[in-house]
Amino acid sequence: MATFAYTARDKKGIIQKGAIVALDKPAAAANLMDRGLTPILIKGGGSAGKDHGRGLRRLHLRNRVKLEDKVVFSRQFATMINAGVPIIQALTILRQQTSNRHFQAAIADATKRVEGGSTLSAALAQHGDIFSSIYINMVKAGEAGGLLDEVLERLAVQQQKDAEVVSKVRSAMIYPSILFCVTIGAFVFLMVYLVPHMAVIFSGLGVTLPWYSKLMLAISSFLVHYGLYLLGLIVAVAVFGIRYVRTAKGKHQLDRLLIRLPIFGPIVIKVNVARFARTFGSLMGAGLSVLEALNTTAGGLSNTVFQDSLTQVAREVKAGKSIAVPMRQMAVFPPIVNQMVAVGEETGELDTILLKLADFYEREVDTVVAGLTAVIEPILIVTLGGVVGFIVISVYGPLAALNGLSS
Repeated sequence: MATFAYTARDKKGIIQKGAIVALDKPAAAANLMDRGLTPILIKGGGSAGKDHGRGLRRLHLRNRVKLEDKVVFSRQFATMINAGVPIIQALTILRQQTSNRHFQAAIADATKRVEGGSTLSAALAQHGDIFSSIYINMVKAGEAGGLLDEVLERLAVQQQKDAEVVSKVRSAMIYPSILFCVTIGAFVFLMVYLVPHMAVIFSGLGVTLPWYSKLMLAISSFLVHYGLYLLGLIVAVAVFGIRYVRTAKGKHQLDRLLIRLPIFGPIVIKVNVARFARTFGSLMGAGLSVLEALNTTAGGLSNTVFQDSLTQVAREVKAGKSIAVPMRQMAVFPPIVNQMVAVGEETGELDTILLKLADFYEREVDTVVAGLTAVIEPILIVTLGGVVGFIVISVYGPLAALNGLSS
């Protein structure tokens, strides 16, 4: 999978620009046509595309709009539309409500475009650094179906739920990460600053050291003489690894590895399934076609293995198959997901079932992450104690033996 920058024209003749994830340029063009867009220019893989991507990342870091701001924007927008406030007036009020200058400028630009005859979805699409393709497509469907207020409320819920899942996973890993860093820091500090002084004392005493003390001194000597080289090697490997995983091939290999990890793999799968179910269900509930919803959901997932699987499902659906049939062939989707999707297709309530499935997997993520944290924390505490205990025994063991001989 790769990211392509595109310029396309919609059915009303309005030019739209953005980014799309696809296997190649023909697949990107096919996805755009499935969305009702006529491709004009598709770029990707070249230096211009890379420069464009780096520019977007720099812009995003400088002018980041918080998720909370977008949730409030969507909820307040939905309330005003439901109350009968015209879109232009609602946008003007929303621009005054937010304190983020970049968000204010984006809303002001969208207001001008809507005043000039553009649709709301097309106006928001000009600010892809703020509004995702999922957001744009749901607003577009809401405009077409006359359900803009309902769609905006769905978007607020969808964004908040999605962020909560990721936030809970990250928050649960903060304390174990701190413990891990403390363990490594304590080990290095003792080995580099304390143990060398003890080595001088041991050499002056002329005592025979036990094997564990010799091992400690050897590790300390290695870190003192070659520690900077080791640190440089670690930094070099880290930089190379980060650069590699930013490539399409490296990202795909990392995502596949994460899914196969014995402990963290199930969490990654559950998080992505929850995001798939909520996004796909929200898009279907907003009135998008199955094909549009699948392609848009695939672009909104962070794991490329899930992206590839949904893209393949979309191809099979386009060929005339139901959603559940190709999904059964995708190993990343648990059996319960395939069964629930099949039931949803049979009953005509696919969006409702998917949202319930999302709730189920979000609760599963909470349970698994809480259990994992409860297991990791004592392991790290015991490891920290073991490291300090090993050094203490290695240092004071020979001293205690020497005192016993002298007495």
